[in-house]
Amino acid sequence: MQRVRTLCLSAAALFALEAVAFAAPADLMQQSTLPFQAPPFDKIKDADFLPAFDTAMAKGLAEYDAIANNPAPPTFENTIVAMEKSDLALGRVQLVFSTLAGANTDDAIQKVEATESPKLAAHQDAVFLNGKLFARVNAIYQQRDSLHLDPESRQLLEIYHLQFVHAGANLSDADKTKLKDLNGQISTLETAFQQKLLAAAKAGALVADNKADLAGLSDDAIAAAAKAAEARGLKGKWVIPLQNTTQQPTLQSLADRATREKLFNSGWTRAEKNDANDTRATISTLANLRAVKAKLLGYPNYATYVLEDQMAKTPQAVESFLACRPRSTRTGSIST
Repeated sequence: MQRVRTLCLSAAALFALEAVAFAAPADLMQQSTLPFQAPPFDKIKDADFLPAFDTAMAKGLAEYDAIANNPAPPTFENTIVAMEKSDLALGRVQLVFSTLAGANTDDAIQKVEATESPKLAAHQDAVFLNGKLFARVNAIYQQRDSLHLDPESRQLLEIYHLQFVHAGANLSDADKTKLKDLNGQISTLETAFQQKLLAAAKAGALVADNKADLAGLSDDAIAAAAKAAEARGLKGKWVIPLQNTTQQPTLQSLADRATREKLFNSGWTRAEKNDANDTRATISTLANLRAVKAKLLGYPNYATYVLEDQMAKTPQAVESFLACRPRSTRTGSIST
């Protein structure tokens, strides 16, 4: 159960867990001999991930089904602890994949993301919407005051129960079916949004024809811009890649106003160019589906839903926190 486990285990600890032996790429699935059992990234191929994901999910569901169908009365050990020890293979695959996807993505990895995203959503639904499994968790939760659990164990139990309820465990079967469909659509759109945004940022990089346009930048920064241009097949030009921020850090150093304006506009409208990377329609559809999901789960809006198990708890608390920030952190100016 990945969402709970990430609260309790570090990435290094996850990699150090006992190796799981089953039919999947060996270099991805077997315990590494590197320090902290870090994955051997030099041996893992993009083609390894599809079979690894599918095999790990199948194994994880079999583990959860065994817990759900255990004929023994539910206990903290045979249910909560057992769930903590389940789905470890998928956690390992996800950590390796997300690291590569975030730091060294390519077309093959993005195809895996698009393929596996709805499958992972369905996998999570198969766990959190499993009536038998939730019945066991709920039975233990209702007895929590008499179980004399240590603080960590009680917190773990309460997190599991909250996440089951938050995921829709109390819904009717008909509404669970609707939720599963929504979750599949949402996960697909979220992946599409991230990939479009990445492509838009790459396409929106500032290309300068003259070195003079970069006046104000350090020699090292200008050399890096030339190298970035050469990497894109634009030898003799200079490229300033867009950062994943609203305002680009380089703006404060560039002396030429026209160059600053061009860079600012490139960053500000990177995904609003009516091309294949335009994210506006995706965002609109995603927002509508999230609103439908929140309503199905009994919340007035999606913000209320996602904040329920977070520190702030409510949108009002977030707004209050933001309003109380020092003025210097709420306002700022940038030379144009």
